Amino acid sequence: MSSAQPQAGSLHSSPAATFRRKVLDLRSQGRTIVDMTAGDLDFPTPSHVVEAAIAAVRAGDTRYTNVDGTPELKDAVREHFRRQNGLEFERSEIIVSNGSSQAIATAFAVTLKPGDEVIVPSPCWATYYGQARLAGGVPVPVPCAQNNGFKLRPEDLASAITPRTRWIVINNPVNPTGAVYTRAELAELCDVVRPHPEVRVIADNLYEHFVFDGARAVTPLEAAPDLRDRMVTVGGVAKSYSMMGWRIGYAAAPANFVAEMTKVQYVVTSCASSVSQAAATAALTGPQTVLTERLAILQERRDLAVSLVNGCEGLSATSPEGTFYLCISCAGVIGKRTPQGRVLETGEDVSDYLLGAAGIALLPGEGYGLPRYVRMTFAVPTEHIHEAGRLIGQGCAALT
Repeated sequence: MSSAQPQAGSLHSSPAATFRRKVLDLRSQGRTIVDMTAGDLDFPTPSHVVEAAIAAVRAGDTRYTNVDGTPELKDAVREHFRRQNGLEFERSEIIVSNGSSQAIATAFAVTLKPGDEVIVPSPCWATYYGQARLAGGVPVPVPCAQNNGFKLRPEDLASAITPRTRWIVINNPVNPTGAVYTRAELAELCDVVRPHPEVRVIADNLYEHFVFDGARAVTPLEAAPDLRDRMVTVGGVAKSYSMMGWRIGYAAAPANFVAEMTKVQYVVTSCASSVSQAAATAALTGPQTVLTERLAILQERRDLAVSLVNGCEGLSATSPEGTFYLCISCAGVIGKRTPQGRVLETGEDVSDYLLGAAGIALLPGEGYGLPRYVRMTFAVPTEHIHEAGRLIGQGCAALT
């Protein structure tokens, strides 16, 4: 027990969860808060997916499944990789998990020894750090410059690799910035990895269906198929099909690696929900038109959010290439004073001010490695985006 305490003691609550507690506290006091922080989508789970889950319950499919997933879902995941990425996998190379987060944490648990390093391009989804630490590893954030579109540069990756490096995390599209790596950019990063046989790549594709302006998200294995034995490609149904609470993720990796992941998953959680697996199978094998229809709606919302934010004094935002988040630069309000005389110095200051003074909740960027920024979702109804723009504008106008 004592040997696990250092890892557990190094963990922190997610920035989003911590901030949302502030939102809940204010709402409990009777305040009206427009919450633009969630990683959820406002779209419902597709009806045929819900019906598949109900049918599974009625058929008695409520028992344990294979630890690594039902054959039906594993085959559906295989077909997804063929359709989306042109990649072929065997059933033995697929594992189904309780969300994509578990797949990543399990991959780290299989491989990391105390002191092993995990390179994480920053800004990033901060949970990668905790997943590495929980397995005894050391997360190594590598800053990604704004003038490079918040993308990892090959030369920076090369400088970060040490004899202790065991993993590189590549999230494409990137949460929170919405950056999207091209095939050529991924190939250049893989060129850096190739001479280091002890280094593996986690490819986190969770937002792969949220890429705008006709582009497509590429996964690293497409760019460097010769590194197949050193890649774990992770995805899930949470975002794509509005199934956040169904908790189904998956990973593709060499069969021997999947076997090791399965051992860890058995000890930690056994299998994923049988009913959720039936629903995920329906999502991946059913009509896919919902993806393009919702993407078109989100692109309209993105453009609206960018326009409204850029109309707020002191704030600026560029259109993200992917995801459904808008990263807002606070550079123009840093150094200004609130009506109460407080000087705004950080993104967290700006976030706290707008929450208290304007009733609008935006996540501070510091928790994502993005200082002097705030993050805003646009996966909400259009009227919420309009209201958010109005409240942010009022809050900024009151600064001096």
